[in-house]
Amino acid sequence: MKTEAWLAKNASSLKGKTIAVTGTTGGIGKELCRHLAALGADLILMDRNEIRSQAFREELMRDYPVTVKCIPVELSDIESVKTATEALKRHTPDVFLHNAGAYSIPRHTCSTGFDNVFQINFVSPYYIIRELLPLLRERNGHVEVMGSIAHRYSKTDPHDVDFSKRTRASLVYGNAKRYLMCSLYELFQGEKDVTLSVVHPGITFTNITSHYPKLVFAIIKHPMKIIFQHPRRAALSAVKGLYSPCEHLEWIGPRIFDIWGLPAKKHLRGIRTEECKRIGETADKIYQSM
Repeated sequence: MKTEAWLAKNASSLKGKTIAVTGTTGGIGKELCRHLAALGADLILMDRNEIRSQAFREELMRDYPVTVKCIPVELSDIESVKTATEALKRHTPDVFLHNAGAYSIPRHTCSTGFDNVFQINFVSPYYIIRELLPLLRERNGHVEVMGSIAHRYSKTDPHDVDFSKRTRASLVYGNAKRYLMCSLYELFQGEKDVTLSVVHPGITFTNITSHYPKLVFAIIKHPMKIIFQHPRRAALSAVKGLYSPCEHLEWIGPRIFDIWGLPAKKHLRGIRTEECKRIGETADKIYQSM
């Protein structure tokens, strides 16, 4: 089934809804926003690159009859996150959709004391969601986050919460995604007024896959474009999440080996209840320390 046919069958109008999306200036985020705008949603773009964000805002408002606003945010800087969160509250979104992520990037310790990969992929979005919950409850809102199959690469370590002692990018990223997903499963247990969806794109060709050495990337990028789904199709998992909230330890992603195909909801395997609960407790302590 083609993307447009799937949307016509599985998505309905989002007119009157305001959706805040992080990481909208490339890859899946950009294609996702185009889908949302085509469905009539007003958008709030939350990006660190203000110039690219504003340029994309103008493009969306030129192509679709929607309102688009921009809020700059640097997810590795908690003060920037706090400022952006307060601005976001004033715009009263109906949905907060966290798409931004960082994989293999230069590592440093943030002002919070956490590794920057952990800060970007978990601490900052979790903080924003916790702060937004009272507003979203008033609006019977929705929270959606982009998970990853990378969460399978490692189990969390209570003695090295942010994996600052690890060096392998896949482990560090996977740990942060595991924290993000599990903390929200725990947070939303018993939540009656706000729904949650955890989604994932499988593997697709985006900036996050360009971490390989330049020569290697030059060789593999064209086969990757052929083998893996285009970001426009990969973004359908996030669209489905808006209409199909997840229960505890459910997620939405490509139906074939979690890599190819149209989105389907599945039970998440490989995470024990005890680990999920411990992650939720740790997340709450981190949030309280902010």
